[in-house]
Amino acid sequence: MADAGPADRRPVPRDLLEGGSVEVAPALLNKLLAHGGRVGRIVEVEAYRGSEDPASHAFGGPTRRNATMFGPAGHLYVYFSYGVHWCANVVVARTGAAEAVLLRALAPLDGLDEMWAARPAARRPRDLCSGPGKLCQALAIDGAHDGADLVGVGGELQLLDDGTAPPARPGRGPRVGITLAAERPWRWWVPGDENISGGPGPRASYRRRAPVRAAPPRPARSAGAAEGPPRVPPGRR
Repeated sequence: MADAGPADRRPVPRDLLEGGSVEVAPALLNKLLAHGGRVGRIVEVEAYRGSEDPASHAFGGPTRRNATMFGPAGHLYVYFSYGVHWCANVVVARTGAAEAVLLRALAPLDGLDEMWAARPAARRPRDLCSGPGKLCQALAIDGAHDGADLVGVGGELQLLDDGTAPPARPGRGPRVGITLAAERPWRWWVPGDENISGGPGPRASYRRRAPVRAAPPRPARSAGAAEGPPRVPPGRR
């Protein structure tokens, strides 16, 4: 997808973010997240609905950790996940509702040299921001940015609109990496984008776009050969 260019980028209006997370999340697809010279297009998101959502950090009420979730809309909620990486969320809905949209994947646009330096494990461009922890690492987002105003004037971190509309028919499926309320279809993605993360739906959708190669024939086993252990699918992230 072509980028309209820096001159055409403008902050997302705060009132666009004041709806509920399930309504706002798909509307954030194809918006831009910028930190200094590093910019990525949002291609995958998940919605979390505060006290109505057992998977939300705010389900049990306000704490020091989740205070940013309670508003106002347009701020960034950043938390440390599994003691491994940071995750970034856009706070949405009315103040006190504690709803947020998790940013799951970006398509890198600008500042790729800095992203590569920040993500030495990446081997391909789509490895840079194809997951919540990866995109925070690539854009140098950490706990110090919790509470940052994404739509204020002159902010270090910005949520921008370059005129690219969200997909008319976004991909949709269940959220991943959670055990509570995991059946709710509150994850959306840009169909066919190569930067979407793994999990049921998005990456499978992307992979179906590639030609399918027939597997080479397997050599015959000798009689009485022992059956090997079952293969275990690779773990998530």
